[in-house]
Amino acid sequence: MIDILIEGGRTLVDGEIAETSLQVAGSDIASVDSHSGRAALTIDAADLLVLPGIVDIHGDAFERQMMPRPGVDFPIDVALIDSDRQVIANGITTVFHGTTCSWEPGLRSIDNARGLLEAIEALRPQLAADTRFHLRQETYNLDAEDEIKAWLADGRIDLLAFNDHITTAVHNPKKPEKRIRMAERTGLSFEAFDQLVERTISRADQVPGSIARLAQAAGTAGVATLSHDDATPAMRNEFRDLGVTIAEFPINVETAKAAAAAGDFIVSGAPNVVRGGSHTGWTKASDMIAQGLCSVLASDYYYPAQLLAAFRLVADGILPLPQAWALVSSAPAQAAGLTDRGTLQAGQRADIILVDDTVALRPRVVAVIAAGRLVHLTETDRVTRSAPALSKVAAA
Repeated sequence: MIDILIEGGRTLVDGEIAETSLQVAGSDIASVDSHSGRAALTIDAADLLVLPGIVDIHGDAFERQMMPRPGVDFPIDVALIDSDRQVIANGITTVFHGTTCSWEPGLRSIDNARGLLEAIEALRPQLAADTRFHLRQETYNLDAEDEIKAWLADGRIDLLAFNDHITTAVHNPKKPEKRIRMAERTGLSFEAFDQLVERTISRADQVPGSIARLAQAAGTAGVATLSHDDATPAMRNEFRDLGVTIAEFPINVETAKAAAAAGDFIVSGAPNVVRGGSHTGWTKASDMIAQGLCSVLASDYYYPAQLLAAFRLVADGILPLPQAWALVSSAPAQAAGLTDRGTLQAGQRADIILVDDTVALRPRVVAVIAAGRLVHLTETDRVTRSAPALSKVAAA
């Protein structure tokens, strides 16, 4: 690890864009000022934006690397390493892999969640992005409760979300295709899948108690919690009473307003902004943002979406860049309880991206620094090294 100086960029500092320089020492930002300093490696950021690294608290696109087609599996370590390259190339320096722990067999089973957790822990030192474990507990997966509580107590879970896709997807007559996709993902026949669903639903009376116990365990462990697809203000209030203060993808304006009034974090999907609407037909994220009903944008199922969404909001006149960028950097960091990142300030973790915004709506990541390491670079002529830095590289 060598000291880095970023010179001459249009830098997001204290909610404003200003031309300044950043000095990185070790894994942290050493100083933010308008005067050039000295460093082993200097990056010329002329004409580029210098922004805090993106924090993604909900993304499951890594599943496409694990199972690119139903029934076609690839090793978890291969999938994680490839996903790491994708997130870094899209400016994501902190990524929470949203891992579903379901009553289903297959891709979203407890066995797969267990394997993914172990793989993340084993690979973490060699991954460029700060890679964390976001467990998405299907609330009807009652048999997993004790194991999840043990993971929480051992500090192995970084975020815990409460999902209920058996009600919203499997038993939704308006969307039969959801049931079909879930059955295909499990590898079961449709008859066997239906039998599994009926056995699972028969334990519905045990679900509220399990949610309450897991929420308490997460609170004790200091792990932030999320509720997924809240359908009514009453549902949001019930989760908040359990200490669940992040509303993830509320499905209507009334529920989002209830969350905002209580000061909850509200997560929307960045693909919704990029595409101009929800693929599920629910709330339009850009409208929610304009009304102050969204505080965090997550990649959801598409890693490039956060970068693209921030610039789409600017182009559409919904938010200026500093406020749009907060949705993908400082706000998700705050929601997850990460106080050491999300802004460019002295003493903060050096997660920094350099972006070429020449082409409207098509921002291009030129360089990424993660925890003080230059991990992605597309324009090598912007970098100069001092003689000592060259010696260090040669020695390594």
